[in-house]
Amino acid sequence: MSIDPLPMSIALSNNERTRPVIQGRYQPQGIRLLPTVVHPSEMFWRQLKFAEFDISEMSLSSFFIAISKGDKRFVGLPIYTARMFFHTRIMVRKDRGIKTPADLKGKKIGVPEYQQTSAIWSRGVLQHEFGVHPKDIEWFMERTPDMSHGGSTGFKAPPGVKINQIPLSTNIGDMLMKGELDGALLYLNQPNLVDRSTADISEICEPLFPDQVAESTRFYNKTGLYPINHAMVIKREVHEKFPWAAVNIYHAMMAAKADVEKSAQDTLKDYVACGLVEPAAQKMFRGDPKGYGLRNSRKVVETIAQYVHEQGLTDRQVSVEELFAPSLLDL
Repeated sequence: MSIDPLPMSIALSNNERTRPVIQGRYQPQGIRLLPTVVHPSEMFWRQLKFAEFDISEMSLSSFFIAISKGDKRFVGLPIYTARMFFHTRIMVRKDRGIKTPADLKGKKIGVPEYQQTSAIWSRGVLQHEFGVHPKDIEWFMERTPDMSHGGSTGFKAPPGVKINQIPLSTNIGDMLMKGELDGALLYLNQPNLVDRSTADISEICEPLFPDQVAESTRFYNKTGLYPINHAMVIKREVHEKFPWAAVNIYHAMMAAKADVEKSAQDTLKDYVACGLVEPAAQKMFRGDPKGYGLRNSRKVVETIAQYVHEQGLTDRQVSVEELFAPSLLDL
């Protein structure tokens, strides 16, 4: 007698690692995933506020903050669907004379949300690599309390940090265009329910780090950190009822990742053979820098936990053991 797989809703952003799952090419054993494709800004707000999905991607920083405040609705899965050297995405107005990170001191900088993971990574790198503390900058936050991740986790401005709420009548993009801001820690102008900016700022702004690849390479070679933005979570009530689901979901997502990376490696080899990519570019990463599981990621996850705490967003440093399903801690 056949047993029908359990249907579970899952929210995913549309990227190369999630696409095979969205397309239904990989399903966890015993589970039939019902995917909803959502912009991450909106997804995290919906999950934190309404817990709409059985499984979803989750802002790693907001997850740490929620756990620290006793919110145990979700269990983490060490599956990382977004990684990036976020500090290389800092944008500054071309007319403000900002050429180095130190030039950000005393400036007015926009941020979609102060507690979002990409912002925490960027501030952590600015502080530890370049001596620029969050208190050195005047911040302007676009998301309002009712449409932010922090609205569900009790966000308050950390002591000594000046954060201004951008009124609903404007946004980061418009303020940059009018010269009311000097730059943006992260600029999001893709349509979604949470972020309001739409302006094309490419004519008036430039990256703080002109050679973003070189800065990413420098940072990775020095620290060994490939910053993680999103992890997966499963509702605790679902996890407790079906404890086997966590490992099965992990295996399915690993299979999707392996599929994508095989195609990417084949493409890279073709590019090298054709002279389109220098062979040295393949040597930047050693092992599996985008690996799932805590064996590959513990240092990175513990670093973002440290940054969340030292930036005043948790009253203690949350441990990775508090975050993830016990069955996945040794993978």
